[in-house]
Amino acid sequence: MASKIFINLAVKDLKKSIDFFTTLGFSFNPQFTDEQATCMILGEHIFAMLVTEQRFKDFTKKEICNANKNTEVLLAMDAESKEKVDEMVKKAVDAGGSIYMEPQDHGWMYGHSFADLDGHQWEIFYMDESAIPK
Repeated sequence: MASKIFINLAVKDLKKSIDFFTTLGFSFNPQFTDEQATCMILGEHIFAMLVTEQRFKDFTKKEICNANKNTEVLLAMDAESKEKVDEMVKKAVDAGGSIYMEPQDHGWMYGHSFADLDGHQWEIFYMDESAIPK
């Protein structure tokens, strides 16, 4: 079983992406940051590598997905509460992102979603596992 996960996402403008995610409260590992990529810390063992499209092409033989037109992946992250879910989405929209799905409340799970500057879809959710229907 893996002990860490690194998600790699192609971005058009690395500085704008760093500014966007900094506004949302994320930090970056300077050890893995240069003019072509940065390592955004999502959790203790979870990271997103934001990589310029030019550099990203070195890692794949396929065309890079235009995430504003096609869905390449859905990134889902938990939050501490429903309020924190809404707070993160508001920060994303205020920083230039957009809402791509309206909030969904299932009672035991609440989620809301935004797209970042490159169209990558982020689902933020709060789940009360004690309230999951059996």
